Amino acid sequence: MLRVMIHPLSLTALSALFIALLMAVYPDETLYSSLRGLSIWWQVLFPALFPFFVISELMLGFGIVHFFGKLLDPLMRPLFRLPGIGGFVVAMGYMSGYPVGARLTSQLWEQRLITRNEGERLVAFTTTSDPIFLIGAVSVGFFHNVALAPLLAAAHYGSGFLIGLLMRFHGMREDSASAPTIGGTPVPNAPSPYGALEPHGSKSGRRPTPRSKSRLYIALHAMHEARLLDGRSLGKLLQDSVQSALKLMIVVGGLVVFFSVVMEMLTHAGLVSALAEGLRLIFSLFGLPAALADASIFGLFEVTLGARAAGMAGTGLLHQAAIAAWVLSWGGLSVHAQIASLISRTTMRYQPFLAARLLHAFLASGMVYLLWGWLGPPH
Repeated sequence: MLRVMIHPLSLTALSALFIALLMAVYPDETLYSSLRGLSIWWQVLFPALFPFFVISELMLGFGIVHFFGKLLDPLMRPLFRLPGIGGFVVAMGYMSGYPVGARLTSQLWEQRLITRNEGERLVAFTTTSDPIFLIGAVSVGFFHNVALAPLLAAAHYGSGFLIGLLMRFHGMREDSASAPTIGGTPVPNAPSPYGALEPHGSKSGRRPTPRSKSRLYIALHAMHEARLLDGRSLGKLLQDSVQSALKLMIVVGGLVVFFSVVMEMLTHAGLVSALAEGLRLIFSLFGLPAALADASIFGLFEVTLGARAAGMAGTGLLHQAAIAAWVLSWGGLSVHAQIASLISRTTMRYQPFLAARLLHAFLASGMVYLLWGWLGPPH
């Protein structure tokens, strides 16, 4: 019996060839979809994300990240099994949306401030929508109902917090196996192999801080040392921050345009309709409106298209909100590609992120049904 094994790279190459052929068949649609993706990047993503990328680079250079790390360590470790420096990533990720959390996590890994498993945990639950997009674009722009914002926010961010609690168990065996031991017994409070919160090469870890010092003093001391170790002038730091942010924005823009074209080509090829038809059958088995299948398929590829389709479905606000929460938490393959490109320079793996996105999506949609009676808009 002959078995034919298709390598993932071969499948990717065939898919790329198929998309290229469709682009040759539909040149006008290719151009229009490219312009649409470029418009989304320039008018929405660039002004929303670029300032956060620059600010995050500046904060790393000034040592503010290390300040938050020391300050939040007693909170982050027992809850999420993460160093306190992850608290800064959580705040920035939730405030500015995807892919800022992954960007900051990659930077922390490159500076050897977190381990691979810690980075995977951090990326898993800091990849969320920003409040401006959730409230302004989805609730007001797509649903024309600002009263829906509290429900979507509670479902999206609440389930994200649950993902953080669940991800604390990720990599537990690997962490235990790599922990320092004496005679086979793990050493309590052993230093991280990546230097915990101290910058690489810092000598401050050799000088024990008196217990009488407050945590605020310790945090300020860590920030001061990190700034001295960085050593760049304000002008040089600002220049490097802008250049790094621009490079990342070009990658984000390219991925948005690419997936806009891919989505358009798959639509004209009839694959989107076929997937939607199969999903309608599944929805009917669970008593869900079949019309929401289109929104789910669009959201599978791109979060903006999926959220807009959910708002236009007209199948009842409860089910539409649940699908919108699913789309926002899944993020779309466009966001997944951005995250994968950011962590590709590290040892962090994509699979834990994928599992967390799927779980986050279904938890968020389920929370919409659970919270509808308390936070749902008045009828």
